[in-house]
Amino acid sequence: MTMFSLAQRAMSAQLVRMNAAASNLANAGSIAASEQGAYKPIRAVFAEDLDSASGLASVDVQAVQREQAAAVRQHSPSHPLADANGDVWVAPVDENAEMVEMLEASRQYQNLVEALSTAKQLMLDTVRMK
Repeated sequence: MTMFSLAQRAMSAQLVRMNAAASNLANAGSIAASEQGAYKPIRAVFAEDLDSASGLASVDVQAVQREQAAAVRQHSPSHPLADANGDVWVAPVDENAEMVEMLEASRQYQNLVEALSTAKQLMLDTVRMK
């Protein structure tokens, strides 16, 4: 396993993380007629992947799972999806937390791009020295 393959795996994991946060943001504030029908936020679950040959550990996306957060009941009798009590269910997405998640994933991705760029430049400088 090389630095490039390690960085590629890490970049793929951060991309999955960013896409999950974007999906959650896109569904923030969505309304459903029932608690079961309300959008549930998703999270990427990561696992360590150890390469026994080199002893290097990398990250792997194990799954993308729905959170068990309960939908928020909101009284809105005039809404077309309201039940007999006049309630609708709003997706339990914390927009601020999702923005932080997206920014963190984006910065990690950017750091990996910078590390790859530096490694590439060092390799080119080494080849030119010969």
